[in-house]
Amino acid sequence: MYKQSLNHFFQRTALLSCVVLVSSCQLLSETPRAVSVIQAKSGSNIQGSMSFIQSGNQVKVTGTFSGLNPNSQHGIHIHELGDCKAFDASSAGGHYNPSGNKHGNHNSIFSHAGDMPNIQVDDHGNASYLATLTHFSLIGEQNILGRSVVVHLNKDDYVSQPAGNSGERIGCGVIR
Repeated sequence: MYKQSLNHFFQRTALLSCVVLVSSCQLLSETPRAVSVIQAKSGSNIQGSMSFIQSGNQVKVTGTFSGLNPNSQHGIHIHELGDCKAFDASSAGGHYNPSGNKHGNHNSIFSHAGDMPNIQVDDHGNASYLATLTHFSLIGEQNILGRSVVVHLNKDDYVSQPAGNSGERIGCGVIR
């Protein structure tokens, strides 16, 4: 009887160890991901959501938006703080810029880490967004988790300082 109980104990322990090992491997191999739900700010009607998926040193950014002016473009940036409480999203702070660079095109290594391509809106006021970016990450030093995404009223000209002349903040969402 004692031998059977001991065998049963070892079988259960081995099974539990395998479950823990497999679960740990799954946790370690999961792809880092984050989302941001965009809230309307400054009296706008914008609604949207964004998804961030880490792949090596790149982050694939996707999003959907509605409630925007048809056939318009809008600047969109990662901002320093994860605070969207203010009516005008001023609580999100400035662009995420850990290197102290000037504002610029998202393709330039000399731009803000939070600079992203403009949103292009269709003739119904909706937009899909897709970009693959390398200036920020979901892990490590350039981590954007807990920061915010801000959508601006106008398109980003990628030149004007400090925010590309993109105008007031019409949408904001914390990256979680």
